[in-house]
Amino acid sequence: MEPTRRLVPGTLWPAILRQTAHALACGALQPIDTRQSVLDSGGIRFLVRQVSSLARKERQREQARTLQTQQTRQTQRSPEANPFLPYEADLFVADISATHLALLNKFNVIDHHLLIVTREFEPQETLLDLADFDALIACMAEFDGIGFYNAGEEAGASQPHKHLQIVPLPLGDIGPPVPVEPLLGVAGRSPVLPFRHAFARFDAAEFTHADAAERALSRYHALLDAAGVGTVERDGATCHATPYNLLVTRRWMLLVPRAAERVEGVSVNALGFAGSLFVRDAAQLAVIERLGPITVLQRVALPVTP
Repeated sequence: MEPTRRLVPGTLWPAILRQTAHALACGALQPIDTRQSVLDSGGIRFLVRQVSSLARKERQREQARTLQTQQTRQTQRSPEANPFLPYEADLFVADISATHLALLNKFNVIDHHLLIVTREFEPQETLLDLADFDALIACMAEFDGIGFYNAGEEAGASQPHKHLQIVPLPLGDIGPPVPVEPLLGVAGRSPVLPFRHAFARFDAAEFTHADAAERALSRYHALLDAAGVGTVERDGATCHATPYNLLVTRRWMLLVPRAAERVEGVSVNALGFAGSLFVRDAAQLAVIERLGPITVLQRVALPVTP
């Protein structure tokens, strides 16, 4: 009988530290050096990391996409042509559940950046389900972090294989652990965020409850409805009709529908809506400074509905 593949409580953080040391030593993990600055915008102290080697990462992604296209043409089975099937063994951290496992993010900007990946191929466009939230909550119970999901390419997803992500908190050296958090209010919609979004609060007891994953899934569906994301059926799977970003902490959940992946060449993923932006070089930093971080987010998100 195959052993149950389930995370043992209290083991994830030691496993992350151990595997990080191993992956750095063997070269499997390739951290991207950054220089951090802070920009005040709309009442948020945005963290902006200038990533000197992001251009290299993008070239490697483009090479991976080219290889995937070639393999797809040969096999007509694109789900097999991705970095998670098979995954790189030196990046493996832990079995999370029967359906999910944890890998280190190979090109990490933030230390101990974890990917929560489905064992079998599922498209990144499909809605999150109970198994996804079960895996995410299991990881978040191990350390204080912010989980996020880039639902579709326009929302910053770089791989078609379904995966959530989590990074430790705080996101920066100064200010609140999540820069946007003070503006979220109680629930529903923040009047000071000038783009479409929806959020909900957790209380500590609710998050640690035995049915925490079910409760989180219920909140997620409520936010999808409140933000007007909608659904479509593709190849028998329920997918989002509008790309979006999802942020989850132990205290709240925030969902933002997307209109575009980038503005003037600057890419924005879910962490942008947490108050953490990444730029490739000084020219992209100048774009953020000229427009202002809030305007950048406003231009990649959907407008507020009346």
